[in-house]
Amino acid sequence: MDEINLLWHQLTDSETIIRSGLMVITLIVFAENGLFFAFFLPGDYLLFLTGVFGGTGVLKEPLSSLLLSIFLAAVIGSFVGYLVGRFFGKSLMNRPDGWFFKKKHLESTREFFDKYGFMALVISRFLPIVRTFTPILAGISHLSWYKFILLNLVGGALWVGILVTAGFYLGQNFPGIINYVQYIILFFLAVTTFTVVKGYLKLRK
Repeated sequence: MDEINLLWHQLTDSETIIRSGLMVITLIVFAENGLFFAFFLPGDYLLFLTGVFGGTGVLKEPLSSLLLSIFLAAVIGSFVGYLVGRFFGKSLMNRPDGWFFKKKHLESTREFFDKYGFMALVISRFLPIVRTFTPILAGISHLSWYKFILLNLVGGALWVGILVTAGFYLGQNFPGIINYVQYIILFFLAVTTFTVVKGYLKLRK
């Protein structure tokens, strides 16, 4: 049990992930952006804190390398999710609920997709859980390859560009911010919780 708790902490603790290096960061981003069983992994605040750690010099890679690596991980991750939905959508829809899969996540994403249409692929980048399931649902709906690839690139560029760049320049100009990592995480969690609860209440209504 202790080993499981330790593994869970390492997978969900952004600071631990970032200090492990860019390779681990990109793997987490890849998984969280399209693998249905990885929806619980950190997303928004992982990107922002990666920028902060890059700006303060904890991560040695230049901003361009951070942006390119994370962008590719996000885009490829979503594309894998799209392929899973397109070719295995029926079996996924018939899959019983388990520890890492809940049909309610897919259904709430469908509501989001119906509301925003194709732009859901861009907007969902900034919403946890929905971000993971939107490309899968796009695949299930057989959204054209051209539209998916275009919106995937646009959404990935905006998501990674805004969060990583903002964190980088904040860390560069205010290096002391690295001492307040826990407050940054709490802020993002508060925003995330508010967004998810608001969407849940709308869905119930």
